[in-house]
Order: sequence, then C-alpha cells, then structure tokens
Amino acid sequence: MLEIDRIYQADAFTLLPQIESASIDLIICDGPYGVTTNPWDRISNIQEFNLKLITIFAEKLKEGGALYLFGKPDCIDFIDYRPFLNLQAKIVWYQPSRLAQGRINYTNNYDLICYFIKGQRPKTFNLDAIRVPQLVELEHRRRCERVPSVINGKYGKTKFNEEGKNPGDVWGDIKQLTYKSKELVAREALNTIQKPEQLIERLVKASSNKGDLVLDPFAGVGTTPVVCKRLGRHFIAIEQDQKFVQAANERLREAEYEIAGRLFDW
Repeated sequence: MLEIDRIYQADAFTLLPQIESASIDLIICDGPYGVTTNPWDRISNIQEFNLKLITIFAEKLKEGGALYLFGKPDCIDFIDYRPFLNLQAKIVWYQPSRLAQGRINYTNNYDLICYFIKGQRPKTFNLDAIRVPQLVELEHRRRCERVPSVINGKYGKTKFNEEGKNPGDVWGDIKQLTYKSKELVAREALNTIQKPEQLIERLVKASSNKGDLVLDPFAGVGTTPVVCKRLGRHFIAIEQDQKFVQAANERLREAEYEIAGRLFDW
C-alpha cells in the first residue's frame, strides 16, 4: 500500500499495482485525452487506454466506490466497461466561451465526465453538499402558483428544496480557467490539465466523506490533493512531470498554511 497524503512522481501504470485492492473510495481521473501533440497526450487509441484504466480502477475501488473519468465525447465509445464498473451518468461540462476550433465542423464546447460506480449502488452520494440555486425554476413556479387552477387544483402548490436542486448532468455554472484566473499555476497548464478547484470540489463532496481515500492517477498541478486537504479527505496522487509535481507540492503547502491559519485564527 502506498503512503497516503502524498504526491508521487511516477508513471501511473507503474504505481497503480502497488495500491491495495478495494481500498479507494473515489477516483478522479483527468488523464490524456488523445487529442493534442503533447508527448503525454499521444495516445493512439484513447478508448483502449481508458478501458485499461477502468479494469485497474475496478480492482482498487471499494464496493460502491466512484470513478469520475474526464475525456472528450468519444472517450469511452465502443468499449465494454460493463464487466468492471457501472456507468451512472455522462456529465457534460459545458464551456460556451471556448474559441472556435475549425471551419469545417462544429466547435466542441464541452468535456465529458463519465461517472462510474463499482457495484449496483453508490456507497456515497451527498446531494445536499452539491445543490445549486434554482432561481429560474422558482420564479416560474411562483408565477404558476398565482393561477387559481394550480392553487386549488388536485396537486396543490409545488414543493421545492430551499437549499437548491440537483445539479443534473449538464454543468455550465463552473467556468474553465483563463489566463487571468488567480488559481492558474502556469500558462502551459491552462489548456492541458488544470481544472478549476470548484469543479473538483463538487466531485469530491458528492462521492466521498471526510476521512475517505481519494486517488488521482494523473494529478497534474495538484488540484485534487489541494481540494482533498481542504475538505478533510486523504489522497494518493500520481504525476509524471517533475515541474507539475513541484507546483502541486507548493500548492499543497499553501493549502496547509491556509488551514493552519484558520485553526489559530481566534
């Protein structure tokens, strides 16, 4: 078993076999997409690559544990993942602000986040921790509830949760990072690997509890470890690029100082 709460500089496929079976509560996998010329992203068949990962992850996850696999729209097309994990949802992370990418096709304005679980039911899904505002829906319902046929009808007034609604499977409320984003570590990380902390926070809050163990096999500049540290989760993070590991460890130290400052802020 690898030491927890540590970022390892290594190839993911080298270290993953060293992780104890059925020990991981949640996996966040934002690995290669197979669409750029970066050396780490040169994957000849991204579907076969992802299936290889899924077979490994299935062994490492606890029963009911979750996997969030990032990718482009075709990232799991034509592969049989069903013997290993159950696909629960394909979450669309919608980014309408992306620049046009060509003149002979439609611009791709979203990434997929494939949500899998091991077994038939998730062991953790904290809906109340990830509810989002439902202002548009509430205004519509309030207008309807002023109609006599609704007020006096068979079903009565609409009930809703004051804390918000389920975020659904299309997420347009979390924006991608830009060159002006304060949390951006390096320009070279913008269009390759760095995801917003808010996005990773939603996944961690939804599918893990305090004290749980989270695995990130392609940790990049350390967003998942930082989020886990702030939310009281343990983690195992793996990243091959030395510069990114250094940046990730620096972010982690800053998060630890931030937490320590809150503890002693009388």
